[in-house]
Amino acid sequence: MKIEIMYEDNDIIVCVKPYGIPVQGDKSRDTDLLTFLKNHIFENEKLEEEPYLAMVHRLDRPVGGVMVFAKNKEAAANLSDQVQDGTMIKYYQAVLTGELPNEYGTLTDYLLKDGKTNTTRVVDAKTKGAKKAELDYEVLDVFETDKGILTYVLIQLITGRHHQIRVQMAQRGAGIYGDTKYNPAFMKTKKKYQQMALYATRLEFEHPSTGEHLVFKKEPEGDAFDVIELEEF
Repeated sequence: MKIEIMYEDNDIIVCVKPYGIPVQGDKSRDTDLLTFLKNHIFENEKLEEEPYLAMVHRLDRPVGGVMVFAKNKEAAANLSDQVQDGTMIKYYQAVLTGELPNEYGTLTDYLLKDGKTNTTRVVDAKTKGAKKAELDYEVLDVFETDKGILTYVLIQLITGRHHQIRVQMAQRGAGIYGDTKYNPAFMKTKKKYQQMALYATRLEFEHPSTGEHLVFKKEPEGDAFDVIELEEF
């Protein structure tokens, strides 16, 4: 397995997560990104013990894109604070099966996670355990294809809830192309970890030590995006 390392220093490592692999170990026991990066650091820095590496945000297994990890506790605390206060800015590109009501807008819902089924659903704001979910979107293009109308969107994630983008888009009748969990058009597929057309294409944050504003970009990759003609943003 090859992982693209976009940036690395003593505090952080920024990489491109391929779709289809978990960020951290799970019951599948498949190779995970966190273990791969620890091995990369161990070998490159010729360490005698397992290196410290902390995950500060997540990407679902079927999703690829840019991620940052912390290489020490101080950096981990700083980046986690940026996630919480919104200093870390995350953009995604996605292909939807259907259309959204407007060319751009903000989607706000209350979501409830079911740990037993590893799913999330939209619920009333007063529901016990519900968490507010918010994102901004901009329609980049709309395509009429033999698979129906497909919408290409740019998304800025304001909050980071479990399966948030997938659930909020599906709630509007415009699920993510290839999403076997929330998009009815793909729920019957036999491929458990089929790539979906959702990609973390841009990540912005302040360097935890220097304070420098860092921006990392990666255009979507994979067969799921071949259904449209991609445009850079």
